[in-house]
Amino acid sequence: QVQLVESGGGLVQAGDSLRLSCAASGRSFSRYAMGWFRQAPGKERQLVAAHNWNDEATYYADSVKGRFTISRDNAKNTVYLQMNSLIPEDTAIYYCAAGSWLRMAVARTIAYWGQGTQDNVSS
Repeated sequence: QVQLVESGGGLVQAGDSLRLSCAASGRSFSRYAMGWFRQAPGKERQLVAAHNWNDEATYYADSVKGRFTISRDNAKNTVYLQMNSLIPEDTAIYYCAAGSWLRMAVARTIAYWGQGTQDNVSS
């Protein structure tokens, strides 16, 4: 069993930065690929970044490449999402997720979800 708790969301202006944190509990944390999804009002939940534990592979959605960076610290059981050069289109609820690397982009296959943290970017 893995429990995920996000923090770090908030209200910022376009061009600002935010860092989200996801603290995980549970001994099996390091077995999972970790990712960040986001869901804007009226839209589906989509994967924006993911990190695979065994080969350090990463994935980024085209919309965030070059602006967002995912990292994890297995010693601290924490995953981070550094978000730079934020734009209003980044406004969403951001969810931390744990799952299989090969199916990370498929929300229904995610094993564990955090509760979500709201990020609002004003223009």
